[in-house]
Amino acid sequence: MRQKIIAGLGVAIALGVALLWAAGKGWFGLHEGPGTPHPERRPGEVVTAVESQTRASAEDIGAHSDKQILFGDLHVHTTVSFDAFAISMPALDGEGSHPQSDACDYARFCSALDFWSINDHASGLTPRVWEETIDSIRQCNEIAGDPTNPDTVAFLGWEWTQVGTTPEDHFGHKNVVLAHTDDARIPTRPIGAGSTASATSNSVPPTLALGALALSEGGRTHDMARFFQERAAVPTCPDGVPSPDLLPDCRELAETPADLFRKLDEWGHDSIVIPHGTSWGMYGPTGTDWAKQLATRMHDPDRQTLLEIYSGHGNSEEYRDWRGIEEDPDGHVTCPAPRANYLPRCWRAGEIIEQRCLEDGTDPAECETRAADARDLAAQAGLQAHLTIPGYEPSEWLDAGQCRDCAQPAFNFRPGGSAQYIAALTNFDDPADTSAPRRFRFGFLASSDNHFARPGTGYKEVSRRGFTESTNRPPKSTLSAVMTPPKTERASKAVAFDRESSGLQAFQLFEMERQASFFLTGGLVATHANGRDRESIWEALQRRETYGTSGPRILLWFDLLNPPGSRGRSVPMGAEVEMGTAPIFQVRAAGSFAQKPGCPDYATGALSPEEVTRLCKGECYNPSDERRKITRIEVIRIRPQAQAGEPIAPLIEDPWRSFACDPDPAGCAATFTDPEYAVLERDTVYYARVIEEARPTINGGGFRCENDTDGNCTRITLCGTDDATDDCLSDSEPRAWSSPIYVDWPRQTGNEASANSGV
Repeated sequence: MRQKIIAGLGVAIALGVALLWAAGKGWFGLHEGPGTPHPERRPGEVVTAVESQTRASAEDIGAHSDKQILFGDLHVHTTVSFDAFAISMPALDGEGSHPQSDACDYARFCSALDFWSINDHASGLTPRVWEETIDSIRQCNEIAGDPTNPDTVAFLGWEWTQVGTTPEDHFGHKNVVLAHTDDARIPTRPIGAGSTASATSNSVPPTLALGALALSEGGRTHDMARFFQERAAVPTCPDGVPSPDLLPDCRELAETPADLFRKLDEWGHDSIVIPHGTSWGMYGPTGTDWAKQLATRMHDPDRQTLLEIYSGHGNSEEYRDWRGIEEDPDGHVTCPAPRANYLPRCWRAGEIIEQRCLEDGTDPAECETRAADARDLAAQAGLQAHLTIPGYEPSEWLDAGQCRDCAQPAFNFRPGGSAQYIAALTNFDDPADTSAPRRFRFGFLASSDNHFARPGTGYKEVSRRGFTESTNRPPKSTLSAVMTPPKTERASKAVAFDRESSGLQAFQLFEMERQASFFLTGGLVATHANGRDRESIWEALQRRETYGTSGPRILLWFDLLNPPGSRGRSVPMGAEVEMGTAPIFQVRAAGSFAQKPGCPDYATGALSPEEVTRLCKGECYNPSDERRKITRIEVIRIRPQAQAGEPIAPLIEDPWRSFACDPDPAGCAATFTDPEYAVLERDTVYYARVIEEARPTINGGGFRCENDTDGNCTRITLCGTDDATDDCLSDSEPRAWSSPIYVDWPRQTGNEASANSGV
């Protein structure tokens, strides 16, 4: 009998282990498929009406152009991206699967976009998922109607998601957007980044542990197990083999931007590489600086021509001359002192420890010593400074790490990656090269970076949980515990943090709860295009005739009126011009349409009521006939470095000129010149920023600080921790940013000058 019991227990254990193994292998889960978009298209009369309204507004403001202004989103994820899948989990308060077909439906019926691209993280895309993505994008284009006048154009692409652990090895995130969708003109596989992000998206928890999690949580957790295992089954491509010669069923990685550009060149297909998140402090190490990317191999001026200045992660425009950490002459990392508009996280770490120490009744001198140690340890920890404080509460950090006087800044702002800083840089690696300075010459755009297959979410400030990445504090579960750092006991001494020995991975390393107060509905890219078709949009992107908005469909024209040799023809935003006389510019802008509640009839007719609620959250782009007012036009002037070591801050004038606008719904215009240009005889960059009247905005107030009489933040209200239904609204001013016009002082001898408008 005893032997039978033991045998029975052995069989039960074996069956239990087999069940855990099967669950961990994803046998009980479903593949995250692409779905099928609705076959209807946006009515032609609706598309025509929008074009007519834009042309009428252009005439009202005196902007005479044969080009159309089209709005799109070139940064969209579905739940086949690792991070999107993770935050879609019900155990993390997510709303479930959002496949590629959802993005097509949302672009056509919810946000009514003219174009969009799919940009899932390449390192996690299996060959099967890549083929499904290609087919889904083709299907979206096929149902869009006449290719010369479609209701929307869908572009194929991916995100190269590189994350370094130090400023030296961090290059950040870049979207690759492809011009075409036919097999002959697209790579066999997307090219991912060989980095921390890549390892995170492809690593798989132990099979039995994953099985136990799936069996205990059930439901979509089984799909997660299958999601992990499908990606782990794809081998990494071998090094040293040209991309076109690799087998199709491997995962291709590029360690650096130079490797990415080389691989794209090996294919030779038309593509644009768009950096984004350049000032994010969520993943970007403290001290990150874009200067290193101006090295020859790390920048491709032919492919890397556009910069995402704004997204649902915040604004990356403005430069500030402070940094989160500093290095002393010996190369040791130190903690800088606070400034009026910036409290370093390392400094706040010292304040937290000192306050706790004094509350414990410890001698003040000892508390001061502990505060100094805490500042040092936090500075050494960099991005993980918060993990040096045992038992911390997110609210204890107040507004540390934030740019207090920036407009909707990215979380833990990194000035060394701001658009203004990037535009001011010059590379002097080769002093003998006097032909043309090596600089970035980006066009500007904005997009959403939405992770729920919702391109173009910024049309209405509603549904924080659907239109932004801002999550609530997740309910306690096994999965939520895996996704957050373990709680430690509160103490009044800081501790050293070592990433390798900590055992923490992915979201456990980051300040997820504080980040939630900085997620926005996201922006849009606008193009001045010769038509609605794919080729016309692509040509506008290539010539950088683009601008970005923080979400509303503001109309914007920015032109140089007197380029040499133009015979009375102006050149538009994005142009490069070489001239030896004072430039004359003109900015014209009209506000976005105020929105009506709900959805237009064509959207509710194409989608079921359930789909309108699930996908559009019951609210679509639904314009009235009333345009919101433009309150002011600002012009930013940047004089890029003319010699090595030239300080950056004095080179950026923001704003250089500002024009108040009459409260006229027709819009606002300003004409101006720069007489100093001909006096200083140095290259200059100009771009326009247009401000619309304020409106309530999700997370528009960031931490919503309570300040003392000196302006210091004394208490914050984090979004999503107290009231899950709160949209965290605060007034903020919508805005649009033109692409710069690059005006160079002539390098030829004599009076020769030339203009290259790119048109």
